[in-house]
Amino acid sequence: MKVHELKPAPGSAKAKRRVGRGIAGKGGKTAGRGTKGQKARSKVKPGFEGGQLPLVQRIPKLRGFNNPFRVEYVVINVGALEGLGTAEITPAVLRSRGLIPKKGLVKVLGDGELGAALSVSAHAFSRSAEQAITSAGGSVAVLPKPWAVRPAAQGNHLANR
Repeated sequence: MKVHELKPAPGSAKAKRRVGRGIAGKGGKTAGRGTKGQKARSKVKPGFEGGQLPLVQRIPKLRGFNNPFRVEYVVINVGALEGLGTAEITPAVLRSRGLIPKKGLVKVLGDGELGAALSVSAHAFSRSAEQAITSAGGSVAVLPKPWAVRPAAQGNHLANR
């Protein structure tokens, strides 16, 4: 068996109807296009709306927007804090152990178990993380953000005036 010998199972493939091949068969003369008009004569581009501004051009190209004031955090779970071997955990300790990247604000999330009492400092905590740390006998300290007010919008034409 070779590739050029392959054929579909008998009766499974039906030949496409060839229209516009004379008046003898079905689909002769106008070939199912009706009479006259643009659609009877030649091809009409998909999306063409008769000269009206097409829907594709009426809707905006880029959807949504990027919030210039979004604060992104580097996250770490409570379960990862347990095996560090130190009672006081800060972003500097986490960075030195290679658990978080060099830059970014740190947020602690509540996935995992915590057995020891730890003193954790971070820029933000989820409710479940705060509850897990305090129920284990530890303490939570929220560090201040590195800016007094949210940073100005970048790329905003009003910011340069």
